[in-house]
Amino acid sequence: MNDPIADMLTRIRNSSMRGKSTVSTPASKLRAWVLDVLADEGYIRGYEKTTGADGHPAIEISLKYYEGTPVIRELKRVSTPGRRVYMGANDIPVVRQGLGVSIVSTSKGVMSDANARSANVGGEVLCTVF
Repeated sequence: MNDPIADMLTRIRNSSMRGKSTVSTPASKLRAWVLDVLADEGYIRGYEKTTGADGHPAIEISLKYYEGTPVIRELKRVSTPGRRVYMGANDIPVVRQGLGVSIVSTSKGVMSDANARSANVGGEVLCTVF
């Protein structure tokens, strides 16, 4: 697997389109940090660290729905291993006129675009969520 973040986002996107309540993904610190931002912004119910069927650590993500429709309507990877996208604090994109969130990996940790602007730090734009 070349891009673990894109793999996790695809698993979330596919599971929410199928109406699943939970989805499992291999565990890593970066994935957990991205899921922390998604949970803080209210896009997922939460997650817990478990052990997969093969004995490797995994993360069980609880998806969130509102009146039967997924809360996450759009989930896009911005920075890829072949094309990294770095932006300053003032250049971080506003997603859907502020209704969505950009997740940014900064020197102060992984955070939402609003938190990065308020902390005046830029970094790698990992993905956008709406």
